[in-house]
Amino acid sequence: MTQPIATAIAGSLPKPAWLAQPEKLWAPWQLSGEALSQAKADAMRLAVDDQLRAGITIIGDGEQTRQHFVTTFIEHLDGVDFVNRKTVRIRDRYDAEVPMVVGAVERKRSVFVDDARRLRLLTTGPIKFTLPGPMTMIDTLYDDHFRSREKLAWAFAEILNREALELAEAGVDIVQFDEPAFNVFFDEVRDWGVKTLERAAANLPCKTAVHICYGYGIEANIKWKEGLGAEWRQYEQTFPLLAASRIHQVSLECQNSHVPMELIGLLDGKEVMVGAIDVATNRIETPEEVAATLRRALQWVKPHRLIGCTNCGMVPLPRAVARGKLHALAAGAAIVRAELGWA
Repeated sequence: MTQPIATAIAGSLPKPAWLAQPEKLWAPWQLSGEALSQAKADAMRLAVDDQLRAGITIIGDGEQTRQHFVTTFIEHLDGVDFVNRKTVRIRDRYDAEVPMVVGAVERKRSVFVDDARRLRLLTTGPIKFTLPGPMTMIDTLYDDHFRSREKLAWAFAEILNREALELAEAGVDIVQFDEPAFNVFFDEVRDWGVKTLERAAANLPCKTAVHICYGYGIEANIKWKEGLGAEWRQYEQTFPLLAASRIHQVSLECQNSHVPMELIGLLDGKEVMVGAIDVATNRIETPEEVAATLRRALQWVKPHRLIGCTNCGMVPLPRAVARGKLHALAAGAAIVRAELGWA
């Protein structure tokens, strides 16, 4: 990363109303067939344009072609039944009806590579593409075949690695794996979670990242965070493991959170995505508020290793709010850059 204090989104941006119902997670598509395919491509162009106009330096697709950040990938795999669903507890927070794993999971063809190629054509700057991580994938399914979370995670890691290699070949500069489950299942993260993540990222010619957060600003996540106390130290369990891993970038949630900033010190040698935008409120941060968060982070990470980011995805927010937050993120990074003499 050549520019100090780079900026990026965690993954998702709000979808236009003509594509999916606004301000709703996992909203069904408003269109179908070829009209839907064209609408997804149009929405991606708008998402990229919003980022470029704001001054974001690492561009994502805003996950405009996905209904769900995990199951949209799984829909393209064999061995998963989406008709006969089961109710499971997601990350020990809320119940959801999820697909069932009924056989060996296989990926017969690329899932997001065409989207990555389209994204690559929309900007000459660095681009990031997100995939679900193995542990978060297994926590979003009912396993009626492997009957082992670890075995299923290893199977998904192999599939994810093939997809990630094709994304890199399509011109993606950073492949990010989303692992919010890393903030919950600490024993599994230690025993095999980081290992399966590394397998998913193995042999990639581009940079790799892992996004770990406290979740979208939905009621279940907000209630969970209210019970975490005055300090949220979950990252303390996983950061030392990730510091020793081959993953290049690691995220943490900072804006309006109770995460002690000094936990960044556990990620020595990594690039750090510092969440400087709160996705659980419609209030738009000021550039100076963003700058203050980034300044604090600089106590533990060098400017060329610091990426100002959003705490999580912004898909549940109004589009105007998300645009305002993008501008605040870029402007706040610019303030700190200027202070460091890189205006």
